[in-house]
Order: sequence, then structure tokens, then C-alpha cells
Amino acid sequence: MSKILSTPLPRRRFVTGAAAGAALLGLSPGSVLARSPQRQPGQVPELRGQRFDLHIAYQSVNITGRDALATVVNNSLPAPTLRWKEGERVHLRVHNHLAADSSIHWHGMILPSNMDGVPGMSFAGIKPGSYYDYTFDVQQSGTYWYHSHSGFQEQTGVYGAIVIDPAEPDPVQADREHVVVLSDWTDQAPEALYARLKKQSHYYNRRERTVGDLWQDLREKGLSATWQDRAMWNRMRMSDSDIADINGLAYTFLVNGHSPDDNWRALFKAGETVRLRIINAAAMTLFDLRIPGLEMTVVAADGQNVEPVTVDEFRIAPAETYDVLVRPSADRAYTLFAQSIDRSGYACATLSPNSEWQAEIPAMDHAPRLHHRDMGMDHSAMAMAGAAHAGHTPNPATPSGDMNHGSMNHGKMDQRDMSRDVDSHAGHGPPAEMDHRHHGMHSQTVPPDAPIAPAGAGSRAVISHPASENNPGVDMQAQMPANGLDDPGIGLREHAQRYGRRVLRYSQLFNLGKTLDRRDPERELAIHLTGNMSRYMWSMDGVMFDDAEPILLRFGERLRIVLINDTMMTHPIHLHGLWSELETGEPLRIPRKHTIIVQPGSKISYLVSADAVGRWAYHCHLSFHMPGMFREVRVIGGAA
Repeated sequence: MSKILSTPLPRRRFVTGAAAGAALLGLSPGSVLARSPQRQPGQVPELRGQRFDLHIAYQSVNITGRDALATVVNNSLPAPTLRWKEGERVHLRVHNHLAADSSIHWHGMILPSNMDGVPGMSFAGIKPGSYYDYTFDVQQSGTYWYHSHSGFQEQTGVYGAIVIDPAEPDPVQADREHVVVLSDWTDQAPEALYARLKKQSHYYNRRERTVGDLWQDLREKGLSATWQDRAMWNRMRMSDSDIADINGLAYTFLVNGHSPDDNWRALFKAGETVRLRIINAAAMTLFDLRIPGLEMTVVAADGQNVEPVTVDEFRIAPAETYDVLVRPSADRAYTLFAQSIDRSGYACATLSPNSEWQAEIPAMDHAPRLHHRDMGMDHSAMAMAGAAHAGHTPNPATPSGDMNHGSMNHGKMDQRDMSRDVDSHAGHGPPAEMDHRHHGMHSQTVPPDAPIAPAGAGSRAVISHPASENNPGVDMQAQMPANGLDDPGIGLREHAQRYGRRVLRYSQLFNLGKTLDRRDPERELAIHLTGNMSRYMWSMDGVMFDDAEPILLRFGERLRIVLINDTMMTHPIHLHGLWSELETGEPLRIPRKHTIIVQPGSKISYLVSADAVGRWAYHCHLSFHMPGMFREVRVIGGAA
């Protein structure tokens, strides 16, 4: 039911601008002065045209009731929305007024490698007090975004939306549209959060099992099953409530830079069709989004039009975008409700025909728990084995095996301390002091004589684990990973039965147009997403980025990448510069994405056409996983 509010006084405000930010850092105001127009209250500025000047600078903000320092673009958090048109050439001069190197990555854009904006890979980064000119042709339309690829600047505010109008008439028609940027904000320095996780990975998990839970399990499962279940989790040194590394204890979840207290507003007239361009720009938070009272028709995923599918809810990972159509027929307000994957908090906004109306904010759903399928275990075998580790292999080199974790010298075994991880992330700098050339490429190419399934069908290869996983940085291996294509994700699987909601699954995505590259894959590349949760180490194939060699692709080849998630965390994997064509079963309608969710204990596959020469980043888009779970993909053999 809608209600008319008394005039609220937003708690959040930009307080004193760049000068205050300079004072907090002990810098001269001139060094941080941003030159773009001030934002209007409640609105994210929109910049149109072909030439843009973007100024990255410090700014003091107040989002939670406390003053804090953000890194922003043109004095705006989020950064201004950039509006382009397909077929145009855009010129962007990005000025760095920070005291550290900076960068802008144009997420999801197909462009030359030296325009991609990844320091140490695409270019050297933007030094303090200097600028970098980005120039490229806009080859696509849809909803995208941009963000810093330096340090944790994205988490402190350097992110914004990109909307590209198509050259041809848009097949998606709407009466009006709104850009909705989701994010997570902390008043603390992100480096402090990361350091805390490195010391105690479960620090933010306040839903550990209690004595009361034990008694409930005993009543429901009996003594034997409860004992075996607890023993299993203890052996792995994992918690079944470890859903999100950072949660609402540290984060305030935002819509277009506004906290739930502010409740950002978007207007419509009853009977209109409204297009919502939804972007998850959060550093570490997956959101489950719904609008109670309205069904949503998904019309685009990661900027690419898809065959419309109507749902009540969908999960959106960091870096993903979805365009949805809603058709509010009633003259009332609705709440856009995006709860975090672990139900520790939410972002919200109001869709309303009246700026003073606000709809009821729903209660959050039940908090999910990890289950055996999230370990890549065989359920049937589990039942027969009485909850033993059937189908799942704790790595013998880890504490879940026989190793005495407490006796290990972490100073040496951890390979690098926290500060080095941050430095690596900031500039993707040179490898460590260790010579890891013997590691080879790690990722497994399926043998030439092995059968390769045709395009769209997904991989038929038997799952095997590379020898490089056998080290203390990998604490578990999924031997029988589930198919992640038809899985809406942990915490959403039972929503149809529990709440009567239709939840989007990847298997429902089909490209609106025909598949452009219809070749079958020439080879398959299997990559395992690995880590050690208790030590907060993340890697691919058991090898961290600093120790890995590039993944080499031949220019023009068509290949299948199979991702196997050996961890119990959900990872959004982003490939720069090339499309990831998700195999959803229809070879002529393969949807193109730039970021793919890989569910815990699951596998998923997509096709890649290596049609852009250069060095491309390939990584998990959770900011604190990125230092280790990162690879360079190098496309060689063609003209640069």
C-alpha cells in the first residue's frame, strides 16, 4: 500500500566537496580539484556527446551519518552516466587528481587492448596529476558501466553507467527509462577490510551454528547424521553460513549512491512501460532483486538483447547488467528491493508516480545455508554413504586433509602479504621473487583426440583436476560439479515453492538475434576456480595470478572455456575484450555476456571467438578475490 510521507530530510549528503577531501588527506586543494558541474540532489549527472573530460578526485561524503572520504568522478558518486551512440567514435580524457595511480576500464566494451584500461596490461596507468586519452569506436549498444581498475578505487566510488543507443531502431520500446546502479559502500578503508579477511576469513560471518541449532539438527536429523555433518564441516574448516565474505556489518548498500534511508526515487505514470537499466557496481555483493507487485521482463543481459523472459526475481552479480521492462498499471508506489545474497542487508529505491509516495519495504528472505551440492558432491552417493565425502575431495595438502594448519609458517607459505596483494591488484605488477616458470600454463586443454561437443551443447569432457591444485592454497576440489546453467543460485533454489516467485536462470537466456559465429569450438580449455577459504587465498587451477603464465589464444580460433568452481563461494568471472557466449542449449541463439556467474561446486561453459589481438584481463569480479583469481589472456597471431 502506498503512503504519503512527511517531507524527509535525507541523512546522506555531500558535505564540503573536494577541499574537505584534501584537508583529510593533507593535500593541497588544487591537487584534488575536480572541474565538473556539481550533481543535482537525487540525480546522477548524464553526459552526452563524443568528447568527455572525466576528473577522478577525492571527495568527502556522508552516506551513513559519518563523514568519510570517497574517490569520485566529476564530483559525483556514482560517476556521471555516459550516453553514447553505436557507430560513433568517442574521446575520453581521464584526469587523475588522486595521490596514487588511477585508471578507467570500460566494462563490457569491445575495443582495442590499449584502450581497455587495465594498468600493467593495457597501459601503464594514469599517474597522479596526469591524464590519459581513450579513443575508440563504439561497436555495440546497450547498458554497460565503467570503473577504476586500480587498487580499491572502484569500491570507494570510481564507477558509473554507460548507456549506448543503437544505430538501428531499438527493438526494446519503453515510454521512459531509469538507470539503477547498485553498489556497496563502507566508511572504512577497503584495505582494512581486506587485511581483516586475510587474518580471519570468517570475521564478518555472524551466523555460525549455535547450541540451539545443534539441538534443532538433532531433532530433525538424528544423532548420527548430525554428528557426521558437523564433522564434515569441521574437517573442511568451513561454515555452512559462509555465504559472503563482506556483508551488511561493514557495507551500506546503495542505489545510485543513496542508502536505504534515502530511498532513491524514480517516477512513472500509471500505464507506462518503464525500462530499468540495472547495473551491479558493487565490489563484493551479489544482489537478489525484485519489485513486489510487479513482474519484470528481462530484455537484455550484459548489454545484449535477449528473448524476453518474465520473472519475479533475479540474481545480479558484481559487473553484470540486466535491462528489464516493468508495466505499473496502478497509481501507487513500488519498492525496488535488492537484498544481499546472505540477507545481511539490502539496497532499495522507490518507483512511484508521486515523488512523495513510498511503498512498504519487504522483510528480507530467509538466510541461506550451504549444502552438499555447493561442494560439487554426488547427492545419491552422499545418501548411501551416510553423509561421508562421497564425490568430494578435500585437498590432502590442506588442513582439511592431514596437514597441521596451525603449525604452518604463514609468513612464508602465504606467498605474499596483504600489502603486496594490494599492490599487485593496483598495477598488476611484475611477478613475485619466485620463479614459477615451471608451472606452465596450468589450464587444461582437452586432448586433441577427445570428442568436443558442438557449439551450444556445452562440454562433455570428464572433469579432472590439474596437479597444480595440489598445494596448501587449495582446500577442496569438486569431483562431481553440478551444472550451473539451470541453477538460480544458493538461497533462490526453493523460492518457487517457498514464495511462489519465478527466478531467472541462465538456461532461460537466448540471444534475440542469430548467433554470429556459428563455428563449433576447435578446442576446450578447462579452468578451475580454486582457493583456501580459511587462509583467504584465491587462485585459478591452484595458482595465483603473480605465479601464472598467460593463457594463449590463437587469433581467429573458436574455443570453449569450461569453468569448474572448486570453492564454496559464488564467483562472477569477467573476460575483457572478448565476448563470453554462454551455452544455454540453443546453438542459433547463444547469448553473449561479459560476466558469468559460476555457482559453488558447479561448472559452466561458454564459447569465445578470439577476434581481438592483445593482452586481456580475465578474473573474478569480487574485488578481494581479484588479486589471486586473475589471469592474462593473450590473443596472438593476428594484426594488432
